[in-house]
Formats: sequence, structure tokens, C-alpha cells
Amino acid sequence: MTWFLIALIGPFLYAITNHIDKILLEKYFKEGGVGTLIIFSAVLSALALPFLFIADPSAFSMSLSNIAILTVVGILNVLVLLFYLLALKDEEASIAIVFYQLVPVFGVILGYIFLDEVLTQMQLLAMGIVILGTSIVSFEIDADNRFRLRRSTILYMSLAGFFWALESVIFKMVALEENVVRSLFWEHLMLTVVGILIFIFIRSYRTHFLEAVRVNSRGILGLNVANEAIYMVGNIVTGFAYLLAPIGLILLGESYQPLFVFAIGIFLTIFFPKIVAEKIEAKHLWPKIFAIVITGIGTYLLLLST
Repeated sequence: MTWFLIALIGPFLYAITNHIDKILLEKYFKEGGVGTLIIFSAVLSALALPFLFIADPSAFSMSLSNIAILTVVGILNVLVLLFYLLALKDEEASIAIVFYQLVPVFGVILGYIFLDEVLTQMQLLAMGIVILGTSIVSFEIDADNRFRLRRSTILYMSLAGFFWALESVIFKMVALEENVVRSLFWEHLMLTVVGILIFIFIRSYRTHFLEAVRVNSRGILGLNVANEAIYMVGNIVTGFAYLLAPIGLILLGESYQPLFVFAIGIFLTIFFPKIVAEKIEAKHLWPKIFAIVITGIGTYLLLLST
């Protein structure tokens, strides 16, 4: 069970970054916030490189084929961030992140296809329950108490979840052949390179990024750096966790991220409403609770099937 406790560290840290991302998008990077945060996140991945190199000075001995594979992982990381930010821009963090419960579902399927990991009937049942839970928050209740399908949120977060699961599977394939630290080094290096290329070739993103740097205070930019540092620590911990159990089960731990986001959101809304103000009226609160409970049952069944 030690692997499961380690696997929970990542989603807790990710939950903190989810709320910081929402604050940055709503309050400080309103114009072109998605492109700005993508470049920040990708380029600031370079902060981890010296520490990873110190941990494994043989990082440059990795084969060219595996470097190419980790380049794909870097691109997938950017795609995860892109679709996640597009969803978060117009949605509450506690709603958008519930759809990350689909990550272990995608992970189990991809692990079965690419890593020869076993799919049991219990796991299939659990995946169905997780999907049922996410379907609850696929609808929102408007001011007239009518139900409306969250089409864009479903699309963006489903894509983000799929790419997250895919890059996790690919990363594990390389890490099993090389080692975790070396693989993390090249993953972060490739992500940094992708970020630089985005800055160079996507003019609108570059313009908004430079404007954000010019207009915002050092404190706000420092918050973004701290945010990325927290996210990178979560990635490093999760990278080690991938080698401790089947990929779908580590992603199971990550499915607790919505619970952490939900709890942090309620805390901030009650005690710091000027910073975060999520909808906590009963008609908005209960669907979130039901979704988390049902997906929690699904994740428990996945854990029970190990």
C-alpha cells in the first residue's frame, strides 16, 4: 500500500496548482491567459533540469530512440495543458477536474494495449462506475433550474485525460528501459524545447506572454513560478510511483485529485471569497458530492482488484 500513499502526493499538489491556475486565468492573465500559461509552464520546466542532472549525471547517455519518444511525451504534456486550460477558463476548477477521473480508465485500457497489463472483470466494472460518476457533472443547472450539457468542458477534459494517460504509458515504457530520473530529465528538457518553439512560432501566444510579463508585478510572476515548481514536484513524485505498480493503478491515485480540488475550493470560498468563489449552493454542491462519491466507489473497486 506504500505505492498508493506515494501516488496520492501528486494529485494533492496538482489540486493546489489547479486553483492557482484558475486564479491566474481569472484575475491576472485574462487576455490570452491560455497561451501565456502554456509558455510559462513549458519553459519553467527547465527549473527541474539541474536537480535531475545532479541526481543522474549519466542522463545524456540515453539512446536517441528513447529521446525521440520522450519528445512525444513533451508534446503530449503541452496538449494536456492546452485542453485543461481551455476547459478551466470557463469552468469551475472543482467541475473541470472531476473529468480527470477518466484518466485511470484511459490508463488501464492503454496499459492493456501497450504494456500487456491485465484487465479483469472487476476493473471493467469499476471503469464503468467512474464513467457514471463523471456523467453526473456533465450537466449544469442554470439560473432557471434547467439542465445544460457542458459540451466544451466534456470535450476538452476528455482530451486532456486521454493525452495524460497516453503520455504516462509512454513515459513508463521508457523509464522501465532507462530509469526514472534520466527519463524525467529528458521529459522536462523536451517540454522546455516545445515551449520555446511555441514562443517562437505562435505569434498570438508570444504577444500575450510578453504583455503578461510587462504588465504584471513580480509577485504575480513569482506566484506562477511557485505554481510550476509545485507541479514539477508532483510530476517527479508521480514519475517514481509509475514504477511501483501497474499504470492504471497509479492513475487511480491521481483520480483523487477532484476530491482535493473540491475540498480546497470549499475552504477558499468560505474563508477567502475574494480569491476563489465557487458555487457552493445546494443545487451545485450535491452533484459534485455525488460525482466524487460514485467515482470514489469506482476507484475503490479498482484498488480492490489489485
